[in-house]
Amino acid sequence: MLLASAAKGWIRRPMIRRNPMGDLPVVSESSFIDPTAIICGKVRIGDHVFVGPYAVIRADEIDEQGQMEPIVIGAGSNIQDGVVIHSKAGGKVVIGEFTSIAHRAIVHGPCIIGDHVFIGFNAVVFNCEIGAHSVIRHNAVVENCRLPEGFHVPSTASIHTDADIALILRVAPDVTSFSESVALTNMDLVKGYKRIANEL
Repeated sequence: MLLASAAKGWIRRPMIRRNPMGDLPVVSESSFIDPTAIICGKVRIGDHVFVGPYAVIRADEIDEQGQMEPIVIGAGSNIQDGVVIHSKAGGKVVIGEFTSIAHRAIVHGPCIIGDHVFIGFNAVVFNCEIGAHSVIRHNAVVENCRLPEGFHVPSTASIHTDADIALILRVAPDVTSFSESVALTNMDLVKGYKRIANEL
């Protein structure tokens, strides 16, 4: 979407859309949404969130009673390039604070993701609960289970039941520090992109 600016000519704004039920996203003014991202429906985005290029966050399906829960993204989190966040039949999606969802990952609700979580490139998370300070590495799949706080799912692993969790390890300190650095880097990006938002 292009909007006129008297001082700068034309500037791009993110695609903020209503869903068929009429719900419009609510986005904190302190967050940055890339102009190519699509935010649709019953979405709530907290303070200082970064949403990268071509991300899609869409809350538009309803349950059998015609209701839907929101998609909520907590303060300081980052939703990187090409990420898709959606939910089946109006299920809730909650992403905690200072959580990183890396490039091209898919988060499909119902799903609850805790604070300070890292979800890696191309990972898929569906119908599960991810405890705080957990790390899900690149190309991993986690579904239909509850991952306790502080667990590390290695790259390409597939976790489909609670029993599978017994085979994985706690997060090591070096992995935790990497996750924290990603979150801090993206908070700096929010400040930088907000500063230049009206420049061509």
